[in-house]
Amino acid sequence: MGRSLNRLSPKFVQAAPPGRWPDGGGLLLQCTATPDGRIHRSWLYRYQLNGRERRMGLGPIATVSLADARRKAAEARKLATEGTDPLEARDTGRRAVAAKKARSTTFDQARDAYIASHRQGWRSAQYASQWRRSVEMYASPVLGGLSVDAIGVTEVTRVLDPIWPTKRVTASMIRARVEQILDWATARGFRSGENPARWRGHLKNLYPAVRKGSRVKNHAAMPYEEVGAFIAQLRAERSAAALALRFIILTGVRKKETLGTVWSEIDLQGRIWTIPADRMKGHRTHRVPLSPQAIAVLRQVAKLREGEWVFPGARGARVSKNAPLDLLSRLGRNDVTVHGFRSSLRDWAAECTDFPREICEVALAHLVGDETERAYQRGDLFVKRRRLMDAWGEYASRPQVAGTVTPLRRGA
Repeated sequence: MGRSLNRLSPKFVQAAPPGRWPDGGGLLLQCTATPDGRIHRSWLYRYQLNGRERRMGLGPIATVSLADARRKAAEARKLATEGTDPLEARDTGRRAVAAKKARSTTFDQARDAYIASHRQGWRSAQYASQWRRSVEMYASPVLGGLSVDAIGVTEVTRVLDPIWPTKRVTASMIRARVEQILDWATARGFRSGENPARWRGHLKNLYPAVRKGSRVKNHAAMPYEEVGAFIAQLRAERSAAALALRFIILTGVRKKETLGTVWSEIDLQGRIWTIPADRMKGHRTHRVPLSPQAIAVLRQVAKLREGEWVFPGARGARVSKNAPLDLLSRLGRNDVTVHGFRSSLRDWAAECTDFPREICEVALAHLVGDETERAYQRGDLFVKRRRLMDAWGEYASRPQVAGTVTPLRRGA
């Protein structure tokens, strides 16, 4: 098998050729040639227990010196002599270290790790930021510094008790997020046992459920019969905020997406506004057919152009996100919201036209049908939506006589 390393200097260890070189007492230097011509040198302790030969690696020579290897082999030899398997003893020790590490993993550390592992699957960076902020605000003050394996029902209820009576929807969301974080910690081996934030058959017995439908709070909307008169009122306003609000009403697009519009997204000749996926709530590119009335707004706002923003604000920035709402307030319409004009469009389409539901929903950038149905419906119904938006532009740009409804056909 070779010469005994006891009679050699440690220099031999660094230059030993391929093979197994014994040091005595079961300790071997194992040298293996790699495909790229290098030699991997490591320590191996060979022993017998209950008539079976076993081998235990002690580490590479880069991290374990000859003296360290002899010490480790002596410790393993002692265990084997006493009838304890050195390999099992080492594994038990490693499990103990892992358990200790698990006990030191805090809720906030688990929260950050959970977010990092799921961020790519979430719909936007904004959603990830909101997810984190909500947990930081409501759960972390109570749970943040606690070890995940020390969190029980008492700790979870300390989070939920103050907010469930008055913020039930928020409390329900926080409970679900705490449950997800603790489930992640269990899957990683940082905790064990039942999840104290579980709802079904557990916290459900402590708190009243969130009623169906209570998650959705409708935005106050202007009756569609009043929209024409309101747009006539807006025409007297010359500000970028007033033009932006008219554009929101005429296109049915959300405020955030409208105020972030840049001129490169606008095709005036083709009457198309293409909103890129990274600016859409649903992260899907959305093409908006522009009615002649919407084009008229763009030609008017072009006179204010100072940069790339379609609706410019002060000092080269875009118009303030609060400007349209402030304008509504100044015009005495605190009873409606900017977002509510999308509902005005939707109500008009349902009550005054025979455009199919899916056309109206796609016009608002809503998903239509289940996943299978959407897989087969590859188009965005643009031609049909253009007819809808042209009809809405015409309707919304003339004041309506009280008590009258003008039905419109799809081909109008």
